Amino acid sequence: MSVAFTKEESSETASETLLPDRPISPHPNLVTDAGLRTLELQLAQAREAYNAANAIEDVNERRRQAAGPLRDLRYFAERVRTAQVIPYPTSADTVAFGSTVTFSREDGRIQKYRIVGEDEADPKAGSISYVSPVARALTGKAVGDVVTVGDQELEITAIS
Repeated sequence: MSVAFTKEESSETASETLLPDRPISPHPNLVTDAGLRTLELQLAQAREAYNAANAIEDVNERRRQAAGPLRDLRYFAERVRTAQVIPYPTSADTVAFGSTVTFSREDGRIQKYRIVGEDEADPKAGSISYVSPVARALTGKAVGDVVTVGDQELEITAIS
């Protein structure tokens, strides 16, 4: 039914509930085991939130409350569907997906990050995406190697 034949509030609600999809990265959806479990949990939470919103009697409020969870449901369903679990590296000789790498910057700062999938990345918690410039520069390198990222040089001091 067209919103032209509904209450005025319904046309406003319709515009509020047509949320654009969350952008999906063009890169392969590489994840760790933990990353896949997190995606599955987020999918389940989105499904729960969507089901709870659908239980609301008022149609306008139901649409408002269901819009975000429905968008998340589509996003996480796609991310789980396309996830490629990458096993933890068997060697700490070179930096790889799943490695934790410690490096020093020219200004003396020491940083330590684990290289993970895009949805898992949280720099404040010590993880960066494998497609980030730092991770790309470090991947395949060994302890003692120096890489340039932007205008900074980074020296790898440890890999685990």
